[in-house]
Amino acid sequence: MNKIYNPKREDWKDVLKRPTQTVADIEGLVNVIFKEVAQAGDVTLKKYTQKFDKVYQEDMLVSESEIVEAKDLVSNNLKEAILLAKSNIEVFHRAQKTDKVEVETVKGVLCWQEKRPIQKVGLYIPGGTAPLFSTILMLAVPAAIAGCKEIVLCSPPDKEGKLNPAILYTANLCGVTKIVKVGGIQAIAGMTFGTKSIPQVYKIFGPGNQYVTVAKQIATKHGVAIDMPAGPSELLVVADDSANASFVASDLLSQAEHGIDSQVILVSTSQSLINAVEKEVELQLEDLPRKEIARQAIANSKLIYVESDQIAIDLINEYGPEHYIVCVENEDFYIDNTQNAGSVFIGNYTPESAGDYASGTNHTLPTNGYAKQYSGVNLDSFLKNMTFQKISEEGIQSIGNAVELMAEAEGLQAHKNAVTLRLNSLK
Repeated sequence: MNKIYNPKREDWKDVLKRPTQTVADIEGLVNVIFKEVAQAGDVTLKKYTQKFDKVYQEDMLVSESEIVEAKDLVSNNLKEAILLAKSNIEVFHRAQKTDKVEVETVKGVLCWQEKRPIQKVGLYIPGGTAPLFSTILMLAVPAAIAGCKEIVLCSPPDKEGKLNPAILYTANLCGVTKIVKVGGIQAIAGMTFGTKSIPQVYKIFGPGNQYVTVAKQIATKHGVAIDMPAGPSELLVVADDSANASFVASDLLSQAEHGIDSQVILVSTSQSLINAVEKEVELQLEDLPRKEIARQAIANSKLIYVESDQIAIDLINEYGPEHYIVCVENEDFYIDNTQNAGSVFIGNYTPESAGDYASGTNHTLPTNGYAKQYSGVNLDSFLKNMTFQKISEEGIQSIGNAVELMAEAEGLQAHKNAVTLRLNSLK
């Protein structure tokens, strides 16, 4: 890992740079595939699935028999773990429900706000080297609680044209209405435009590699909303001598094993802890089945020493980590002063893995610094806030003159007339 001591503030941007390509590097390919999917639908999906996933599928839809078979292939222990996680996620997300907000702003003018579900949502679930069935829990559970009528799931098939049994089991358990064996840019394009196999959706959720992230951003140009730009995984740990070096190393590696473009960072006011964590990373790395992936990610990662807690928190807020572990003696200082982070994990016994799977919080989070302006996925992500108003005769007389004056000042005579006619009718 790269050790950096007391970096100057003017160098922070370079020190904290993510190992990602820019949108411009990928956008050309995304636009080509989007255009082809819009024109040829399923034909294009099959073409690119064969090119990128090395399998040709005549039928991309998952059948009922495949779901039944998958249920038998998932061990009882894993089923129990999934059910526990689902229960905790449901508890936390149900608690996010809010009541209708209603207020009479002035006598006779009643305004209120209600939440309505997004009718059709698309879930992208990465497959490849790590089939993320846990992400289905994080997306389909709140979608079902919100009341979304159509929940479409896309995930890339393996070379036999199948999805991981745990993906199928979890999707069925959580109320997904359609499962399609297609991944990558072509899946995002399919959900954007709609094809014979993939229904068009109103909003797309889910993490993915850099190509999927850019595809989601391009989807917004075609009238489809997205949860957030969620790209390669990242973790920042702030720790001091009160932290357990082996725990910290395990957390860093837990994110590094996601992919070669993941990034993990340790920020510390203790040089001795940095040295201890570095040794622990090397020791634990050797035992990992995905050590080659983790090793490449570690090469993009940083061990940063700073002299004070204030400098540390300033640097952390500048970075805006997706996952953020606080393992310090003065934890209240960091919690109170953290402004930019996707999800925060506090103390020696709060691994980031807990949030990934079963504590109840959502693991679909903003990456690449977007924690500065985006929230992670939550129940409201699947809802729309709609406002209503009802104005009585007394109410229009209360605010009518103000509306007339403002409309006239903006040169919008028809706006003024809509009020004037009503006021005159009451004279």
